[in-house]
Amino acid sequence: MAIELNAEIRNVAGKGAARAIRKNKNIPAVVYGEKKEPVAIELSGRDFGMLVNVPSLRTKLFHITTKNGKEDAMLMDIQYHPVTDRVIHVDFKRIDVKKPVCVEVPVEIINTETSKGLKLGGVLNFAVRKVALVALVDKLPEKITIDLQDLTIGDSVHGSDLVLPEGVSLGLHQAELAFATIGGKMPEEADAKAAAAAAAPAKK
Repeated sequence: MAIELNAEIRNVAGKGAARAIRKNKNIPAVVYGEKKEPVAIELSGRDFGMLVNVPSLRTKLFHITTKNGKEDAMLMDIQYHPVTDRVIHVDFKRIDVKKPVCVEVPVEIINTETSKGLKLGGVLNFAVRKVALVALVDKLPEKITIDLQDLTIGDSVHGSDLVLPEGVSLGLHQAELAFATIGGKMPEEADAKAAAAAAAPAKK
């Protein structure tokens, strides 16, 4: 479901105008892309502030309504004040909802408590925590999960192993990435090496 946003067109640009908008507790923003001229807009600080903590906000479709009509867009960037952490600027990119988009979504690890490899003393290396996916905006998942339940020591999960929803594919160069690996030695391997070391004659 799209997120509805009402916005005012900004007719005056520049740092002074942006400061005046922020003084009124609103947020300067811009909508660009799709071979159209960028449009400077002003968002309600209260309305947008309620959205900042929405999970996976950058996978959502926004309907931005101004006096010029409605724009389909996705959130590209949020700039924060370095001291107060208040939102000071927002970038949106127009999209064609009939065309796939490429978006990074978080990767989540599940079943660490019951993982075979971790129970055997393996160590999890969660190396890549975001994956680039290609899909229509309404098909994009909020996250991708990696199930460690049946993974043992020495196992790795590459991009090509990820379970993706229907209509979703990996972005460029994602298939070969090792997202998670369980490292370490199997107990029998460690025991064999320890026994061999104990049986070896001491060096003189």
